[in-house]
Amino acid sequence: MNKSAVLAKITVQLAAELELLTQAALATHAEATDDENKAEDKYDTRGLEASYLAIGQSKQAEETALALQQFQSLTLRDFAPGEPVSLGALVVLEGKGKNYYFIGPRAGGTEVQHDGRAVLVITPQSPLGRQLVGKIQGDAVQLELGGGRSEFRVALVG
Repeated sequence: MNKSAVLAKITVQLAAELELLTQAALATHAEATDDENKAEDKYDTRGLEASYLAIGQSKQAEETALALQQFQSLTLRDFAPGEPVSLGALVVLEGKGKNYYFIGPRAGGTEVQHDGRAVLVITPQSPLGRQLVGKIQGDAVQLELGGGRSEFRVALVG
């Protein structure tokens, strides 16, 4: 699997999310400051609620912008056989099927499609990321899925 192409798809998706979040925050801010949303009495909180929403959307846009910046500046490298999983690795876990993960600096949970396969971004701070960092090809990883433990094998570190 082409790791550079996966990284490019992640950055394109984050850029699209950032654009959407920015537009939503601007629209919500405009709504919060619109004259029609001024409180008519002490119980009217439409403007206040819209301003809280705009603040939340702005913070989410800032987080996405930071993630995009970090992914754009991420230097990819090839992992030699036997080299442990670290930031920038593309990891394939085999168990009940194959699962593809990209170890990224942020934006955990972002999923992209590449070559008909889903690739999930995880961070080294996530529970799965903590288990994978330092593992090498052939190592076993136990995950809790659906209330039970399942064992996976690190099939590829790329």
